[in-house]
Amino acid sequence: MNDYLPILLMIGLVIAFAGLSFVASGLLGPKAPNSAKQAPYECGIVPEVEPAERFPVKFYLVAMAFIVLDVEIVFLYPFAVVFRQLGLFGLITMGVFVFGLLIPFAYLLSVGALAWGPVQRRIAASIAPVRRSSGAVFDPAATRERDTAHEAA
Repeated sequence: MNDYLPILLMIGLVIAFAGLSFVASGLLGPKAPNSAKQAPYECGIVPEVEPAERFPVKFYLVAMAFIVLDVEIVFLYPFAVVFRQLGLFGLITMGVFVFGLLIPFAYLLSVGALAWGPVQRRIAASIAPVRRSSGAVFDPAATRERDTAHEAA
């Protein structure tokens, strides 16, 4: 118990300081609310109109994909350091880990979470037409005809 006494004392001091700070700010703070004080602070600029639209959901999907891949990379660093000592068991374990984190990323790609913006529109416009079949088939002849038509014009 004596080993943990400094830690418990520190936790008690932190809780006491946080509580006293809240009580002191409530007692000593000014009590004159007005519309400027109640408004949210946004870089000092008061908005003149409401925003036209919300952020698209794809923005949040990209943010979540970034976080998932970030976590994966953080866990891969220690694995890379001790790779030779872990042997086959470590390789299989990390393979399962990477596969488990790449499944959500593959899902995000399949639903088009990263397919937005002007770059995606250009890519879609540059792809040659495809023939209708049970699956998508790339038609190289249509690409040559399109390129020939552009050169002639």
